[in-house]
Amino acid sequence: MRMSFGLTVRTAQGRWTPNASRQCSHGSVGLFVPASPPLDPEKVKELQRFITLSKRLLVITGAGISTESGIPDYRSERVGLYARTDRRPIQHRDFVQSAAIRQRYWARNFVGWPRFSSHQPNPAHWALSNWERLRKLYWLVTQNVDALHTKAGSRRLTELHGCMHRVLCLTCGEQTARGVLQGRFEVLNPTWSAEAHGLAPDGDVFLTDEEVQSFQVPSCTRCGGPLKPDVTFFGDTVNPDKVDFVHKRVKEADSLLVVGSSLQVYSGYKFILTAQEKKLPIAILNIGPTRSDHLASLKLDSRCGELLPLIDPH
Repeated sequence: MRMSFGLTVRTAQGRWTPNASRQCSHGSVGLFVPASPPLDPEKVKELQRFITLSKRLLVITGAGISTESGIPDYRSERVGLYARTDRRPIQHRDFVQSAAIRQRYWARNFVGWPRFSSHQPNPAHWALSNWERLRKLYWLVTQNVDALHTKAGSRRLTELHGCMHRVLCLTCGEQTARGVLQGRFEVLNPTWSAEAHGLAPDGDVFLTDEEVQSFQVPSCTRCGGPLKPDVTFFGDTVNPDKVDFVHKRVKEADSLLVVGSSLQVYSGYKFILTAQEKKLPIAILNIGPTRSDHLASLKLDSRCGELLPLIDPH
């Protein structure tokens, strides 16, 4: 099934704009949130007790926390990317080795960027930011690349898989803001237009091969090398220094809360194993089963943005 959001990108006196009559509305925000049972007051009390007893709480978040902001996840039943389409995320090796694949990726990302970059934090992001401000949250590790925790004000934060709001040169490592690159795309493609179909967790949209063929991709302004989002694509590995840093934060924590992640990706799951080895209490808030349900002392199947604001972090 292909979901069309009718996002048309075209030139207007040299300025790129979405077709205003067909822009995506906020009605799509709930489109990617899987069904969940009503809040169980007893479960809410259990989570409150878990948080109250925590003095150095480490939180790991996944795509499930951002679905309420209108960004889909990959694996949720019926509404995740894998359930809605036969599309799969780009692989690191393919991106690095093929100019044609990079062209296709950047064309799709260019069209999707205005909408993806405009997403805002939801009550779950704001709740965790508030927990940090009140010194309840010791450290936050997110597997997401959407920058919503940063937008909500979180600072004690590790973006495990990077962030789509930054771009790196594969040759010299020069880092630039993704918004700056958008302007360079516009200059190189003044007459190019395309209509996007579907939406992915990393801001990718779906275009036809014909639309992609004429899209021009800029190179690094410093060395002329190819550009890549500052994110860990599937098939790549997380920076070892970053992994070591997170392991240290887990070992310094006294409890661990998972929010909106099925933990199917090992880069996040291994920190649960570290917490288990340290005998930390583990709580999981995620709609649907996770890879670590058997390790958790508490499992809740609720909307993150519905439940977390109910918890008193004091």
